[in-house]
Amino acid sequence: MFRTIMLAVGASFIFAAVAAAAEPIEGTWKRPNGTLIRYAASGGGQFCGTVMTGEYKGKSIGCMSGSGSNYKGKVNKLDEGKTYNGKATVKGNTLALAGCVLGGIICKSENLTRQ
Repeated sequence: MFRTIMLAVGASFIFAAVAAAAEPIEGTWKRPNGTLIRYAASGGGQFCGTVMTGEYKGKSIGCMSGSGSNYKGKVNKLDEGKTYNGKATVKGNTLALAGCVLGGIICKSENLTRQ
């Protein structure tokens, strides 16, 4: 009985460590200009971002797929009306979001903070 309890406790610590290591993109993020973006699961392993405040409220900023802290997909630059290849990295409460053209030669990026 004691062994079973200890195995269960050990397994719960392992699962908690794995869950903590996988930093999800899901949640609400604040851009440097104050605009809030919410990333949510949309099926098929995709996470789509929606503008929650400001001029583009309700608009999609694109979808990413991935796991852990690294994501790839499309980023919509709403003020330009263009879509770029994008990537995102989550580290703690920071989301580094980048959109690139010309095979990644030219990129624009910004850091968002988790709200």
